[in-house]
Amino acid sequence: MRPLADVRIVAIEQYGAGPYGSVHLADLGAEVIKIEDPSTGGDVGRYVPPFAEDEDSLFFETFNRNKRSLSLDLSTSAGRSVLEDLVRRSDAVYSNLRGDIPERLRIRHADLRHVNPRIVCCSLSGFGMDGPRRRQPGYDYLIQGLAGWMSLTGEPGGPPTKSGLSVVDFSSGLAAALALIAGIHAARRDGVGLDCDISLFDVALSMLSYPATWHLTAGYRTERTRLSAHPSIVPFQNFRTRDGWIVVVCAKEKFWRRLVAALGRPDLASDERFADFSGRWANRSEVLEILEPLFAQQTTEHLLALLTDAEVPCAPVNDISQALDDPQAQARGIVVETSHPRFGAVRQVASPLRVGDAHADGHRRAPLRNEDFGYVVGELLGYDGERVVALEQAGAFGHAACAAQPG
Repeated sequence: MRPLADVRIVAIEQYGAGPYGSVHLADLGAEVIKIEDPSTGGDVGRYVPPFAEDEDSLFFETFNRNKRSLSLDLSTSAGRSVLEDLVRRSDAVYSNLRGDIPERLRIRHADLRHVNPRIVCCSLSGFGMDGPRRRQPGYDYLIQGLAGWMSLTGEPGGPPTKSGLSVVDFSSGLAAALALIAGIHAARRDGVGLDCDISLFDVALSMLSYPATWHLTAGYRTERTRLSAHPSIVPFQNFRTRDGWIVVVCAKEKFWRRLVAALGRPDLASDERFADFSGRWANRSEVLEILEPLFAQQTTEHLLALLTDAEVPCAPVNDISQALDDPQAQARGIVVETSHPRFGAVRQVASPLRVGDAHADGHRRAPLRNEDFGYVVGELLGYDGERVVALEQAGAFGHAACAAQPG
């Protein structure tokens, strides 16, 4: 049995941040029932290009494997009744909506505890459920700018720059998943559920970490550095080689000594200017004036072999293809495959959460919209045919619910 096989989550989620958090829970065995709004065609992630056709996209596949889908119109009283029936049989309601929407949809613990006192209600939003920005939409790129990330990224003198990936979305999804599991643990221990209020903005600010501590405590202003250098440890950055790039990390004094010996400059280890972290940081321009030509004379392959043999932390600066082809990635089984009726074999990156043998289990493709209608209303909720028809006529599943039900 996978670690979360006894957990059921009702997920009112879409696009990236929320689904990224819950896909890891699904990979660990949780039953994630994805609620999709029939009036909008379901999760907007189904339509994200470039690999999108009808209601299928590789973007959606990435974030929704191992989940179930139910089309449900929560704006109707009939849809609400189905939601509450699901809440009775679930551990958590997980959402990623604007901060004021959980109150409006009545999906907070205070709104649902009469149905299930132990229900955990986890909201992941742009700015949280209180504060002056609670009604504002929040997206990764906006938060990277607002939270100061863009001011730290890129070359000195260049424009503000975002990360190459949606790191705020992904980190926030993981934070929400952690909060949700903590909430479920507390609810099972105490017999009472609770709310989890996670925001992209809070997560992004928390990830300012030690530069924020330096600023708040000492008034220090961290600035951009050349070649993606660490703000305080030297050398800890990219170096141009004769035919590419290499990243070198001297995070301990012993690595500095090994590096300069491997590069044929053991004398630098005894140079008083470069004797320790503080000295190399104070004299970083001089350090780099010496090191950069040494790297530029050699090929990446030669330097990697040389420094690896000297036990200096280093790596090539790969593109995506090279990263996924790395022998370590292959050895760890990080790429998984599912079968899709439109895309055929879909290969994607697995969850990094290796808990017991969960990583060895097979994976299901992401669901078609409303694919699990029969399972949810029949097997899980136990509705008979008359009840289903009544709910359909009342608009619980949207006007095209019947047509959207796969066999």
